[in-house]
Amino acid sequence: MSDPASRLSAALAALQGHYPREIELSLGRIEYLLERLGNPQHSLPPTIHVAGTNGKGSTCAFLRAMAEAAGLSVHVFTSPHLVRFNERVRLAGNLISDTAFAEALERVRKALNTDPITHFEATTAAALLAFSETPADLLILEVGLGGRYDATNVIPPPAVAVISPVDYDHKQFLGEDLKGIAGEKAGIIKPGTPVVTAIQAPEVSGVIEETAKRQGAPLHPLAISEIFEMPEDLALLGGHQRANAALAAKALKLWGNPAITQTAIWQGARRAVWPARMQRLAPGPVTAAASEADVWLDGGHNPHAARAVADLLSNMSGQTHLVTAMMASKDANGFFDSFRNEAPKVFTCPNSEGHHGAEPAELAAQARAAGLQAEAFADFDAALAAAAADSPARILICGSLYLAGDVLRANLEIPE
Repeated sequence: MSDPASRLSAALAALQGHYPREIELSLGRIEYLLERLGNPQHSLPPTIHVAGTNGKGSTCAFLRAMAEAAGLSVHVFTSPHLVRFNERVRLAGNLISDTAFAEALERVRKALNTDPITHFEATTAAALLAFSETPADLLILEVGLGGRYDATNVIPPPAVAVISPVDYDHKQFLGEDLKGIAGEKAGIIKPGTPVVTAIQAPEVSGVIEETAKRQGAPLHPLAISEIFEMPEDLALLGGHQRANAALAAKALKLWGNPAITQTAIWQGARRAVWPARMQRLAPGPVTAAASEADVWLDGGHNPHAARAVADLLSNMSGQTHLVTAMMASKDANGFFDSFRNEAPKVFTCPNSEGHHGAEPAELAAQARAAGLQAEAFADFDAALAAAAADSPARILICGSLYLAGDVLRANLEIPE
């Protein structure tokens, strides 16, 4: 028998032969698979379903921390992972073990026979199977892509639906019309389900309001005053994180579990952990290579996320350099334009191996088009060394969650 890690790798690899040639946004495949598995989605604890473009993961982190501060047992499903695949599934507070995840994936593959399935659909089915067979008080379920046709949207009406800030991303799947994107995100709204939504652009709010009205779903928009009610000393940095914390708190209050007290909400807000979101790296091989500069890591990869980071940097003294890699499909010019006022120097590098990353030279050209000084490098180590040689106050590694995962692994900071 192979070791648990090898068994999990083998279970994931075995699913590759089932991947369809093209990703088709629909629920048919996973619904058919779940039926063969006994419909585990009907045996879940109360669920908070979270969609949106930015802040989904951070909102989930606050939800979990606040609920656990209240003494509740919590399942969590998020994506993507940073270092280990297990990070996507947390069972009653702990990352799912290699053995348990492999067993769930093997059951999924057996149920498939020869039917096609996407990677995310198979992973979601395995997670729902594990969640249905392990007791917990709450399930926090993050949408992977969109909402309406996302694999997570097979669940019955949840306790609460949450929509974090909606903006442009995944244009190849969701298009370039913000109202259309909002419509996909609002697809998680189910009849009679309470909905909590972040402060949105007017055209997004309109779509969410129309969808909620059509579904008979009570709508509870976040108020600015609720953001300022959150403590300033949050575990996650940035004004945008106060909004994410407030969104989580509002959803938990709406759920109505009596264990959720104001004390638990504040404790959770100060304890939440979400790696690669303006994370200051600890001493390790990567930080040692940065000389005297502080090293920060953020996986945000679209203009909306970049604006939040730039706003945080504006309150920090000293020069910031960016070491950046991105997926080729991302809006690099919009990403770099968000940093125009801060004017950091940019050092670009290839994205994580195995992903369709933008060429460093093209990324540097996009940064220069946004008015920033930029230089391209053949690998991350060279980009980091060049940035450090210029003696900035800090180096921010950013633009890609895949790069963030590589950096955490290299710096020996494995998420737990």
